[in-house]
Amino acid sequence: MWPDKDKMISENSINNNSLVCKLNYLDFSVLFTGDIEKLAEEKIIQSNLEILNSTIIKVPHHGSNTSSTEKFIKAVNPKFALIGVGRNNKFGHPNLDVIERLTSLGIKIFRTDLNGEILITVKSNSSFEIKTFQ
Repeated sequence: MWPDKDKMISENSINNNSLVCKLNYLDFSVLFTGDIEKLAEEKIIQSNLEILNSTIIKVPHHGSNTSSTEKFIKAVNPKFALIGVGRNNKFGHPNLDVIERLTSLGIKIFRTDLNGEILITVKSNSSFEIKTFQ
């Protein structure tokens, strides 16, 4: 889904041009967002709004306050959010505002700093299971 070679972002280009892709399997989907920030989220909404809706989102940029805008999260409309983040990291990720935003939208959050590794098993009928390992 991103980056688009004709719409590359020069501002914080390493993060904003991160690979964003979506896995679809029957009625199950995961949006993998790399380290994109607000600017990339806006451009992705403009060009991919009709296909953003996903069962699970890998929260952009480790839950940093530079991403996961309400508009983007609402466009994805996930039931679950995964945040890959180290315990007691020096960046303070995930940002409390991002956690509150996800929670207020009724999204169940799984974090590697609190829950350990996260395993998602999808079955042929689109049912799935999320397990964590500390």
